[in-house]
Amino acid sequence: MTIALIVKEDASIYSCTTHSKIENPHDKFFKETLGNVEVTKSFLHNYLPPNVMEVLDVDTLELQKDSFINKELEEGFSDLLFSADIEDSEGYVYFLFEHKSNPDKAVAFQLLKYIAEIWNTKMTKEKEDQLPVILPLVIYHGASSWNIETAIGDMITGYKDLSTEIRNFVPDYQYLIYDISKYTDQEVKGEARVRILFTLFRDVQKAENAQELLKIIAKAVHYLQELDDKQTGMEYFETFMRYIFSAAKNLTREDAAEIVKKVEKDYPEGSEIVMTLADILREEGEAQGVRKVALEMLRKGFTVELVAEITHMDVKEIKKLKEQQSK
Repeated sequence: MTIALIVKEDASIYSCTTHSKIENPHDKFFKETLGNVEVTKSFLHNYLPPNVMEVLDVDTLELQKDSFINKELEEGFSDLLFSADIEDSEGYVYFLFEHKSNPDKAVAFQLLKYIAEIWNTKMTKEKEDQLPVILPLVIYHGASSWNIETAIGDMITGYKDLSTEIRNFVPDYQYLIYDISKYTDQEVKGEARVRILFTLFRDVQKAENAQELLKIIAKAVHYLQELDDKQTGMEYFETFMRYIFSAAKNLTREDAAEIVKKVEKDYPEGSEIVMTLADILREEGEAQGVRKVALEMLRKGFTVELVAEITHMDVKEIKKLKEQQSK
């Protein structure tokens, strides 16, 4: 038996890493959080229906390397796959992460395609002649509330009016939906990192200024202090602060400085981390500004060599910008 979970959420801009630009900090934050087996166990314990938990052995949960996302869909989707015993048989827990802002009725159809991919892999690569049962769940934190039906039958014209004889030939299933935006603080449950994930996904993009972000950080730090392992706590502090600096809207240098000052006072053990992240944010912002200048110069016909001389950018990087501009 297989359990599939789909996460649907807003897309965003840049990650505060020293290595590369990340198009979806939400995706990175989600993977770094639920990629941890212990955190995923807590999520399943607290958010799956009790009758499902009765047949799922979370003690057998193991992260797998498999992915069912093709290159064309990488910017819109990502996934995590776990093996687990379900009803005393080997199965899987599958998290599918979707980067969109609003409810999409096509989610039921998209899930069906991934279910088929899982079945195809079992039959062709693993030579299985029995297909696993798949239970899909949708986790969503877009701007609009989830207000659509959760069954693929609702996409089929006149499905509810079909006779039983015809329905036997038509595929139908439904998924469980978790709209994070609707959860109150009291309803957010589980291990500290699960609650931080829900809280930040729910609140960070709604924050209008540094003061609102500081309240969110304070709440996350409060949850974090419940962890017995302080090293784990520090590592996850860096994880969620990177997310906040990446996903927060209209975050200025002044806002970052205010956040650094507040963290130094209230959570001194995290001050070095947050200062480093603020520096990275500033450097990335400056780099983006330089790239914009370079693009504008290329549009006006400046040579690659002249753009490099003026901006001090690497010639190879400028050539890449020029190639992207010509597409």
